[in-house]
This record gives sequence, C-alpha cells and structure tokens, in this order.
Amino acid sequence: MRFVDPGETRSKYSIIIGGANFGCGSSREPAPVALGAAGVAAVVAESYARIFFRNSVATGEVYPLESEGRVCEECKTGDVMSIELSESRLINHTTGKAYTLKPIGDAGPVIRAGGIFAYAREAGMIPTLTC
Repeated sequence: MRFVDPGETRSKYSIIIGGANFGCGSSREPAPVALGAAGVAAVVAESYARIFFRNSVATGEVYPLESEGRVCEECKTGDVMSIELSESRLINHTTGKAYTLKPIGDAGPVIRAGGIFAYAREAGMIPTLTC
C-alpha cells in the first residue's frame, strides 16, 4: 500500500510504525515537518535517531513515541490503530493487541503547544509577538 496516494498530498494514515533508529539521516527539521504536513500525528518506533527526535519535539509536528518492543513486526499498513497518550499505549484495533509505549515525558507539552517557540511563548519565557 502507498503511504500517500497518487495525486494526493496527505496520507490516510496518521500513525507510522517504525523500527530501530527511526529518522537516521534526517538531520533537518523538514523531515518531521513533511510528515506532519502529510497528516502524520505520531511515529511509534523502537528507537530514534537523536536529531529526528529532537526536531520532532522542536517543531511540534509529530509525537515521536518509543515502543517497549519491536511493534513493526506485528503491525501492517492498513491496521486500524490508536494511541492513548495518557496511558502510554498503542492499540491495534485490527488485531486487538495493545502495546506499551515509553512515556513522552517533558516533550509532550512542547509538542502539544506546537513546538519549542510556541511552548516558550505560552510559558512566558519569550514575549508574544504583537503587530
């Protein structure tokens, strides 16, 4: 199955399941920004390249969630899935199986705010721009 159908710019899939060192080689912010623009809300992977994880949080585009095991070998494209952030859990509704995720921790509020600058403005760390 294709992630984005021909002639489309957005995917019908909002969750990507990956393996170890997801995002390796993507040293710029456009990697998570492109995923967010395509409709991805979260990536669940066994581990991340540090720069991809950092850029995901800094841009606020996608939640980089780490799985406790190798979920990518048990899920397939087209499975209906959901994430319960408060429970740190991924649920595959197609198979009925639930997976434990590592808590997102302090990165969660930054992503929810829309990135590091939006978070800093909300927290009063930097002034809000007025025109």
